[in-house]
Amino acid sequence: MAGRFVVRCGMVVAAALLCGAAAPADGPPPAVVGGQRLGQAGVQVAPLSGAPALPGGLTGQSWLVADAGTGEVLAAYNAHLRLPPASTLKMLFADTVLPKFDKAAVHHVTPAELFGLGQGSSLVGIKEDLDYRVEDLWRGVFLSSGNDAVHVLAHMNGGVEQTVSQMQARAEALQAHDTHVVSPDGYDTDGQVSSAYDLTLFARAGLKNADFRAYCGTRDAQFPGAVDKNTGQRGSFGIANTDRLLGNYPGLIGVKNGYTTNAGSTFTGAAVRGDRTLLVTVMHPASYMKVYEETAALLDWGFAAAGHTQPVGVLAEDTLVVPASPKPVAKASAAPAAAVQPVAAKAAVTGQRGAVGWWAAAVAAVAVAAAGLRIRARRLRRRRAAWTLEPEGTDVPGGATAIGRNR
Repeated sequence: MAGRFVVRCGMVVAAALLCGAAAPADGPPPAVVGGQRLGQAGVQVAPLSGAPALPGGLTGQSWLVADAGTGEVLAAYNAHLRLPPASTLKMLFADTVLPKFDKAAVHHVTPAELFGLGQGSSLVGIKEDLDYRVEDLWRGVFLSSGNDAVHVLAHMNGGVEQTVSQMQARAEALQAHDTHVVSPDGYDTDGQVSSAYDLTLFARAGLKNADFRAYCGTRDAQFPGAVDKNTGQRGSFGIANTDRLLGNYPGLIGVKNGYTTNAGSTFTGAAVRGDRTLLVTVMHPASYMKVYEETAALLDWGFAAAGHTQPVGVLAEDTLVVPASPKPVAKASAAPAAAVQPVAAKAAVTGQRGAVGWWAAAVAAVAVAAAGLRIRARRLRRRRAAWTLEPEGTDVPGGATAIGRNR
């Protein structure tokens, strides 16, 4: 009986711990990438003496101000709220693919590489059966936000699906866990989400690449055109950066804007004053131009607040860990429901991964303990059987608990 009591006690403990997994208050708080305050809803700021007030009238559903050098987050609002990113996702595309090709290389565009562009996509004007230098394709991505340029580069990289898989792996390495990639160009697609925090990570990582920084800071350029049928000469046409702050906000060096009907306006901007570089991301303000006005206001505040605030979080470091085998690519129609939060939701994402990992470890520990208790109980029964000739009972069968994690 003593042995059975020990085993049953072990099972009761295991059951209690498993039930407790549904109540995070019983264990450590869920880990939030960048710090606990960034997982809280609403404005997060820690002013010191002499700090200016945050700009009034901000309408963005999510925004963040960070120091690109130190990684300190100076202020944020719903930093981890998952929202459609629009073309700001092209920052992750560029950070993933840009280092792979020589910018002077020439590529012949095939019809298949321009197939499957979303209806109403922004285009730079690439024509099939013509040659383009890689650097021209990247200007098409950054200046015109050309989805046609993205698709050509994605095909050069092994195809759209492989590129999406690599982008997701890159996001994981940057600890951008709010991001779920479905299309490489940011086009409105079911299940495609990111956050102000993650977009800021993409911008910071990209700006470390000199070519990325040069492209996103280019205001205008000539782009290769069609071949004149009469002269046989190939022409060109001018393209201009659609970033409304570039050239209009002092010290702005990029990075990327975006707009779709579903996502509204999104923007990540970086500006330099003296030896300080600030990053600001604004998502889904009340109107198209508000994204630029609010970014400029937050940049002004960030430069004025330097030295007068305590950081409320930090930008995660690049782990440089990319899976050897890319994860399967989720189709647009089969994106995991857990990866998507309604656009209207105002609650911040609070790092489900940390909580799941803690409880997975707890379950594993309980399983080991329960196994040890069963072994000990069997030994006790054998000893008692040898003394009293009492027949041995049957061990209680163990079970399996599957614990998943949201992506």
